[in-house]
Amino acid sequence: MKMPNLNNELPVSDDEVPGLRVPHSPRGTPPRQTSLAEVMETARSVSNLSIAHEIVVNRDFRFKQNSPTPDSLEGRVKEIVHRAFWDSLEAQLAHSPPDYSHAIKLLQEIKETLLSLLLPAHSRLRSRIEEALDMDLIRQQTEHGALDLPRVAGFVIGTMATLCAPVRDDEIRGLRELRDPAPLLREILRVLGLMKVDMVNFTVQSLRPHLLQQSVQYERAKFQEILDKQPDALDHTTAWLNRAVQEAATAPSNKGPGKSSTSPSPAILSPSAVLDQAYLSLLRWDPDCQLYPETVQMDRSRLDELKRCVNALTLMASVLLVTSNQCGGAVFPLPGFVGKLKQVIAALLEGSHHRTSDLVGALQAVGEQVKLQVGQALCEHGGAALTPEQETTLKGQISDIAQDHSPICSVIAGRIFSFLKSFLGPPAQKSSTPLPGGLAPVGAELAEVGAALGRIVHHNRLVFGPFYSSILKRALFPQGESETSVDSR
Repeated sequence: MKMPNLNNELPVSDDEVPGLRVPHSPRGTPPRQTSLAEVMETARSVSNLSIAHEIVVNRDFRFKQNSPTPDSLEGRVKEIVHRAFWDSLEAQLAHSPPDYSHAIKLLQEIKETLLSLLLPAHSRLRSRIEEALDMDLIRQQTEHGALDLPRVAGFVIGTMATLCAPVRDDEIRGLRELRDPAPLLREILRVLGLMKVDMVNFTVQSLRPHLLQQSVQYERAKFQEILDKQPDALDHTTAWLNRAVQEAATAPSNKGPGKSSTSPSPAILSPSAVLDQAYLSLLRWDPDCQLYPETVQMDRSRLDELKRCVNALTLMASVLLVTSNQCGGAVFPLPGFVGKLKQVIAALLEGSHHRTSDLVGALQAVGEQVKLQVGQALCEHGGAALTPEQETTLKGQISDIAQDHSPICSVIAGRIFSFLKSFLGPPAQKSSTPLPGGLAPVGAELAEVGAALGRIVHHNRLVFGPFYSSILKRALFPQGESETSVDSR
């Protein structure tokens, strides 16, 4: 199956995740009227925090030039305005003598853009640009009809060739082939826009090693600034953790002999167990629920993609388990059979888990294809063909996976979440955790999902651990037990 592009590189320390502790920084103030200026400042803080987080966790993070789609209103308006401007410029330059009023403004913009692309060490090139694009001199030349626009454009293109990334070499060669001044200026500005984005991305990549070292403190401080301005900025997080306390307390692994499932005992829970439960609950999150925790909001798209993968792997593993139980001994050991069957199942189930109606039809198609694949494999290797009764049973059990609370799906999902939970623990635990039964055919995909989840969780715990500690202490120890009672990993 197609796995998500989650090439995240997080600041991982050799030390284990620090224990949860009561923070000195998180603090709240009584609700008050918020001014527009404070709202705007909070929005800027959120934007800066989101960008810094993206740079740190996503090594493929890139800024892109804003280009509205041609069929959108913005795209159509932009096209009309730009066409009118360039048509006007072309008409001005076609006059006799030429009217350079618009062209001078464009040359000024080109000069400023070239200067913005320079590094501090480019002092000699800066002087050359200032000399060749002396705007006062250019204005005097236009007044006397002495402006050599092709020469100026040639200097600009040569300078761009010096500064651009290798990926823009073809664009530069295209500029050298243009002769008409209006299209040439238009293309110069377009390529300069691309070069500006290239420079921003180069700067981002240069900053990443420094952000990796400082990201935890930076993100925590920026979130504290938001919390100072918006005291309710942890409300959804608090509800999320309180719900995790109840779920962890009623989980079978936390019930000893004689304990009732309706009488949770949160005092026996550790903060680490609650946080593990909370993080795993994000992989089951109801998309219609608006109360997504604020502290993981920046990773929501990544977690939603992992949720999609977990759902798809649950269905695939369930189908493979049914097939294995029915006829696995005859066909599963055959070379390449499981891999081919996985490709067929993945293609038919793509997106089907979003709606029950889609899933029912998809699983019926899967059952038919599995029957065909098994029959073909048995025929090719001299095995006994499935009887009509076996074929009906196989297809029926695969179709039953679509039922609510399907026993097979429930078992597989439980094993998958148990395996993924091990990636939230210490590194030594991750490497020694055996793959639960029935998951071997999707083991590689699950390991990739678990590794991605572990990186997200590790960084999130480092950043927001103090905030979580304060919330969990109130939830787990409402009577005010001492801080040392809080179990930490």
